[in-house]
Amino acid sequence: MEKNNLQLAIQLRHELHAHPELSNQEAWTKQHLIEFLKTHTNLEVVDKGRWFYAVYHSKVGKRNIAFRADFDALPIEETIELSYGSKFPGVSHKCGHDGHSATLCGFALEIDQKGSNNNIFFLFQHAEETGDGAVECAVLIEEKKIDEIFGWHNMSGIKENTVYVINGTAQYASKGMSIYMEGVPSHASEPENGINPAFAIAKIIDSIPSFIDSTANKGNVLCTVVQVDIGVKAFGVNASKGTLRLTIRALYEEEMDKLQHKLENLAQAEAEKYGLKIRFEYQDEFPETANHVESSNKIRQVCAEKNIPMLELKEAFRASEDFGHYTKLTKGSYCYIGNGEDYPNIHTFEYDFKDDLIVTGVELFKGLAEQ
Repeated sequence: MEKNNLQLAIQLRHELHAHPELSNQEAWTKQHLIEFLKTHTNLEVVDKGRWFYAVYHSKVGKRNIAFRADFDALPIEETIELSYGSKFPGVSHKCGHDGHSATLCGFALEIDQKGSNNNIFFLFQHAEETGDGAVECAVLIEEKKIDEIFGWHNMSGIKENTVYVINGTAQYASKGMSIYMEGVPSHASEPENGINPAFAIAKIIDSIPSFIDSTANKGNVLCTVVQVDIGVKAFGVNASKGTLRLTIRALYEEEMDKLQHKLENLAQAEAEKYGLKIRFEYQDEFPETANHVESSNKIRQVCAEKNIPMLELKEAFRASEDFGHYTKLTKGSYCYIGNGEDYPNIHTFEYDFKDDLIVTGVELFKGLAEQ
């Protein structure tokens, strides 16, 4: 990677880090990235509202290859001292999306200056953290007939500057599930005159282990209670409303859907038993991120050719990533570059993206651009 391009990418990363924006609120971030590309490259830039992409049009134009970076931040306070620390209280880039976007821009500089035998699409995506972004951006795949797409994520707990790749599922499917129940209030001294949802909700919670604990499961299907909210703080009132929020996840969407149906059926049965009104709501929905073998093999090949350290990921990450929306529509692979085995985990106060990963990411993408 050219030294000047790396310096520009690092400076950009620090600017993005200082101005973090939450999912679906990334107006400044998007515009700043667009201005960077317009200032430093001759690429075509296409503004799509909450997201955008840039294009290198090859004179040869063999294939259409896309590379994706996300640019939203998290609702986490910046507590570490950084010269480029977050200017916005309660919001910070604690997942490294600032680094992902800076890497894609650094790659764009290199392609713009050195060219490619393929048409290269640089996809800058909003709202990865909530799962909204890729659903919206996936129109690019069919509209531009993308032959293949690649992306990467920095990851702690694995070897520094080492690329990790896997065939098949790289990250679990997941969704947020809310169960709302409503009964009838009564005086706390006369619970028999009301309908309290607490017992139905307790039954659902108590049944969760039986839905996910099995020898066949081996941790591939999970259900996490994230919130229970029943009644109000009034000791004279028998609770009449309750909400149970769960995160359900699985190695495959099919298995997650089975778990969802089991939970819905049990909740419906308990609601009928007690005479409760019930409704369900879903959000933060992610498909599994499924890598195509052919695309993962290209990552392996590039690493071998460029002497980039590479290891096989032994199992999928349980956390979700919306990149799977793209690989449902075309070939592609999502890989990981290590922050270090003892480096602070993403989504923690102590974390900050490591700038030296930019070179690794750019060199990997440059190799894939010629496959």
